[in-house]
Amino acid sequence: MPINHDAVGTRSEPVRRRWTSKDSLIYALGVGAGAEDPQNELEFTTENSKDVEQRALPTTAVVLAAIGGLGAIGPFNPAMLVHGEQAVSLDRELPPEGELESVTEIVGIYDKGKGAVVVSETVSTSVDDGDPLFTTRSSMFIRGEGGWGGDRGPSSSFTAPEGDPDHEVTYPTRVDQALLYRLSGDRNPLHSDPQFAAMAGFDQPILHGLCTYGFTGRGLLHAVCGGDPALFRSMSGRFSSPVFPGEPLTVRVWLQGETEAVFQTVGGDGRVVLDAGRFTFGPA
Repeated sequence: MPINHDAVGTRSEPVRRRWTSKDSLIYALGVGAGAEDPQNELEFTTENSKDVEQRALPTTAVVLAAIGGLGAIGPFNPAMLVHGEQAVSLDRELPPEGELESVTEIVGIYDKGKGAVVVSETVSTSVDDGDPLFTTRSSMFIRGEGGWGGDRGPSSSFTAPEGDPDHEVTYPTRVDQALLYRLSGDRNPLHSDPQFAAMAGFDQPILHGLCTYGFTGRGLLHAVCGGDPALFRSMSGRFSSPVFPGEPLTVRVWLQGETEAVFQTVGGDGRVVLDAGRFTFGPA
């Protein structure tokens, strides 16, 4: 049965989610915090270090967003799903624990021929004070669901600036990185089960796209914001190649003025794995 192309505009009922200090710690470890210099990221990886107040990595927002309403697009084979693009925009620094309420809207379904792109946007607010926390936007490419003659959707091009980047940081990933990251909620067996990964056409389980996104966010946070989450405003990027656990990730950043930057993340062999990156920073 094909997906429901008329689901655009569907809004979910509000969905609540509570997260704890432990959830923020697990996410930080899942995206590599503390692996190279444990003392440098204690505020993200511990809650009881002397004179260190726990803080949450800004990209924690992408796993906290309580996405609902996707059932409106109908059933599809999850093995055919590929994460296409991801964006997050923060209204303020994310606390390490709290409760939020999220509403998701399906804002686009596009016919890409070999597949369909489903775009959703989720607005999350704090239950404690009712004020906005963050907005996430994601694009899912579902192979085999295209070809109905619908709108192909917007197209965009991105070329990295000429010349050396203003900042470049390389992080290692662990061979069990996906097994650690999945503890933050994404239990898709594509990232853990060799047989399921083979059904999807991979020789081994691949790293979660949002794990690559989180590694990249750490790189941007430290290289551009001096490690201060309060200065992290927004981040968007397009997943362009799968990453395998154990390969290093290098984030390349080109500043575009005082509050904007563009970036790319490349894998161990130099291929671009997260492309068309845009980042904004500065006080809220």
